[in-house]
Amino acid sequence: MTKKNVLLFFLTIFATGCVSDKQSSDSIPFIDVRKNYPEKEIVLTDIADISYLHLSTKNEDYLYKGGIQDITENTILVFDWATNSVLFFSRDGNPRSRFNRLGQGPEEYPGLPFWDGVYDEASDEVYIPAASGIGPSLIYVYSSAGEYRRKLNLPQGVRIDQMVFFDDQSILLHDGFKLMNKTYRRIAGDHSAFSPQLNDSSFLLVSRIDGKVLEYVEVPSPVLPISGGSASPVFFTYQRIVKCSDGYLLCNPENDTIYLYNKDKSLTPILRKIPLLSESNRRVLNNCIDVGKYQFMEISRRLMDNEVVVPSSDKEYYMRDKETGEVFRQKFTLPDYKGKEFFIHTSFPLRYFENEYHILLSLSELKQADKENRLSGALKELVATLNEMEDNDVYMFVKFK
Repeated sequence: MTKKNVLLFFLTIFATGCVSDKQSSDSIPFIDVRKNYPEKEIVLTDIADISYLHLSTKNEDYLYKGGIQDITENTILVFDWATNSVLFFSRDGNPRSRFNRLGQGPEEYPGLPFWDGVYDEASDEVYIPAASGIGPSLIYVYSSAGEYRRKLNLPQGVRIDQMVFFDDQSILLHDGFKLMNKTYRRIAGDHSAFSPQLNDSSFLLVSRIDGKVLEYVEVPSPVLPISGGSASPVFFTYQRIVKCSDGYLLCNPENDTIYLYNKDKSLTPILRKIPLLSESNRRVLNNCIDVGKYQFMEISRRLMDNEVVVPSSDKEYYMRDKETGEVFRQKFTLPDYKGKEFFIHTSFPLRYFENEYHILLSLSELKQADKENRLSGALKELVATLNEMEDNDVYMFVKFK
């Protein structure tokens, strides 16, 4: 396997390591993937207020093929990957503005990334990282009308696979190439690549003014032995950064641990998966959502195919009651959508508020469900007004009580 197999748009690392199955003595809460946890069925409306949103296409320029990037108090930011256009909607779904600065000029972006656009409503500034693998390490800053503001030059070689606003002065980002480069160094025989003495974290804070590194977030990571076939790593997507009420949850699949990076910049482990990654255990913890009395998480599997690690569609969704420590398999249902099961997890989409989550509902699936008389209430009323060929999909917003 060669580097051409690396997924350039979503660069985070999966590697196998030989570590103990024993639970740490520090009593960090954990989920044991060897156990057959019971399923817990919950009606979403029992734990959350549900609303539906359609991003209006009264103007055909706002029909998009893409996804929500950021949500602020009054604005929804969307990237249209089909046209590389940046779209702005009001929180009630009405079009507000759009622009396209695609190009090779000094004030133009070379392409839109799949995720990680962020919008500062107070300063009317949208931050757009250069798509992974395209050009230098840059973040472009524009107004919502497309006016060029400035360009942030990041350290040489940095490629952003996730970023969020940490505070008024800084951006918290994860450098997806850092682990990749260290892993290739290890394969080449450089055993210092994962030295704990190196100030070489993949999480860092950079200035919102000029992109300079303000500090590194030192998330512990063990030495990662690489094994299997040609010993060439394969890179997958993990949700490394998730917002929560106390700051951000930082996911480090390399040691099966989720950390709370507090607003005061303290770092605390809050959840762990056991047994840890090994040749015989290829289940990966993909961050979690911590809201109310529950933590919601996803465990994904990695399989071996001709001595190469590949992703599996087999995923497991769990929830942990923080008060009792009980763990259950998720099963959420919705009165408005009979026969449909939902899962709360971090893979897609992201959350932008501490107590709110949203789920994309395919309009074509909704139309079919309506024909089968499986929709009711506000969802049925909304779907009846939409045209599958002329309208955007629907979002369901879940605001936890």
